[in-house]
Amino acid sequence: MSRTPDSPAAHARPVPVPIPLQAGIGLRFPHHQAVLCGEAKAAWFEVHPENYLDAAVEVLERVRADRPVSLHATGLSLGSFEGVDEDHLSRIADLAARIEPGLISDHLSWSVTGGTYLPDLLPVPCTDEVLDVFARNVDRVQAVLKRPILVENPSAYLAYADSAMEEGEFLAALVARSGCGVLLDVNNVAVSAANLGGDAGTRLAALMDRVPAAAIGEIHLAGHAVRTLEDGTMVRIDDHGSPIGAEVWSLFETAIRRIGARPTLIEWDTAIPPFAALAREAAMADLLMAAGEEHHAAA
Repeated sequence: MSRTPDSPAAHARPVPVPIPLQAGIGLRFPHHQAVLCGEAKAAWFEVHPENYLDAAVEVLERVRADRPVSLHATGLSLGSFEGVDEDHLSRIADLAARIEPGLISDHLSWSVTGGTYLPDLLPVPCTDEVLDVFARNVDRVQAVLKRPILVENPSAYLAYADSAMEEGEFLAALVARSGCGVLLDVNNVAVSAANLGGDAGTRLAALMDRVPAAAIGEIHLAGHAVRTLEDGTMVRIDDHGSPIGAEVWSLFETAIRRIGARPTLIEWDTAIPPFAALAREAAMADLLMAAGEEHHAAA
């Protein structure tokens, strides 16, 4: 049932609604009006909360009145040695209290130092020292938000020489230390495998061998770009600006057959197409999820 902005239900604090085991769509500004008018629909929506900390929160409240919403943060900088920015965390917590999202997540990365926000999600070395920092920061975020969060595996372009453990081992240790969950980004697995050298299926299996299936609370799907450097080296860029590729779909099928259905998001952040293109990818994800769930249940 739709609600007008002036109705009492539009201003009431929403009741928390779990994210369904279906494909959702990342809501971006070009699609706001179509979603608010009911022309564009999805089982659920995910947004970057940093885009809704000011006036745009009213748009998000209207969307949340009819559909579950997940918050996928990009600015908590969970890997910062100096700790989480308390003001930013407080604003995220205020938004979460208004929206009551089904899930909240951020990345295995850092992006803030000395009060300066850097325009990227920078990787961290997988060491015991960084694990201590990450666990401490995740604990702080979860204490303020009063709920567990999910931490997403990143896209990698270079490998740290001093990493003491594999990505899956690091995430599993973080789950054990903090009680957080994991957001499995299948596209990031493909990007990292291609850039670092190795098979994407093997990289996915290594991660899933380490991380408990119960800890994986969401899956992300997206497209990525392929660039050729001056020396002829091919690099994959996690730009979320194209349709999901065959390799990523195959990895998604593998993951679902192994762990069963999970809330799955279609991400598209650059060169954003008409909403119908995202809806088609969500429908494909739902079909593959249903088939993979049947296989998982039978196994």
